Amino acid sequence: MADKTFRLEVVSPDSELYSGDATFIVAQTTVGELGILAGHSPLLAELAPGGFVKVTEASGNQTAFAVQGGFLSVTGESITVLAEAAQFASEIDVAAERAVLESAEPGSDDYLHAKSRVRAVEAVS
Repeated sequence: MADKTFRLEVVSPDSELYSGDATFIVAQTTVGELGILAGHSPLLAELAPGGFVKVTEASGNQTAFAVQGGFLSVTGESITVLAEAAQFASEIDVAAERAVLESAEPGSDDYLHAKSRVRAVEAVS
């Protein structure tokens, strides 16, 4: 039976946020939400502003990242999330981000960043 895991790297210009084995990811791209399992066909997609990436690790644990733009690269053996900016959902103050959503102009950078952070927290709640 084929291995059902793949190597996942989540990186931004200033750090490597995650490196490990995963069984499934969900990523919001500019053409819609994608779910990817091991052995997926090669793919390059643009990550949506205000989006998130949710990871199911090989251990079964789930984590998510707020992601502001960038790219998702899928090869036969690995997936790399090359984010313009990214943050672990566990590090986000969701109440503060919801307040920003209420006060920021829809579509502004502040709004999109807050939306991304709220979505990431909700993805693993």
